[in-house]
Amino acid sequence: MKTVFTTGEAAKICKVSQQTIIRCFDSGQLKGFRVPGSRFRRIPRDVLYKFMKDNGIPTDALESGKRKCLIVDDDRDLVELMQDAFDSDGRFEIRAANNGFDAGMMVKEYRPDVIVLDFMLPDINGKEVCQRVRSDSSLDDVKIVCISGMVERDKIQELKDAGANDFLQKPFEMDTLIGRVCRQLEMDVAAGA
Repeated sequence: MKTVFTTGEAAKICKVSQQTIIRCFDSGQLKGFRVPGSRFRRIPRDVLYKFMKDNGIPTDALESGKRKCLIVDDDRDLVELMQDAFDSDGRFEIRAANNGFDAGMMVKEYRPDVIVLDFMLPDINGKEVCQRVRSDSSLDDVKIVCISGMVERDKIQELKDAGANDFLQKPFEMDTLIGRVCRQLEMDVAAGA
């Protein structure tokens, strides 16, 4: 997946002239950088995505058409099961992290539509991850579905107060998880989910 675009590529994606993109770049409306030692401008993917969203330009051309899901869980077998389930659905692009630190780095770079987040991670708890995601206004559209074997109602409420959109108790059926994710992303829920 391409992460940096030329002004010509950005113009094609936005369906505007290259001159329009250059004007937006030069005026500061569209952030990016110049290639050292040249006049060439480059625009990072996440910046172009935000520019398109802010200006009401459909992002379909930038997206693969698939929704981006970040799975964060230290149980590698469960991560593999979830990845297989999302892959077989066919509507998702999946990345995975096994701890909170990696998840934090990936959220910034990958910009997922949804995070499936285990509450109990080896280095940080899910509540802190929720709070960090919610403290970044550029991630306001990211949905968070927490998963955990813990059942205390007050902890579930704490998670939701910290920014989680939904909670699913382990063990769960993969269809149920995909159904919850689809509901958060306002996608069609497959039969039986």
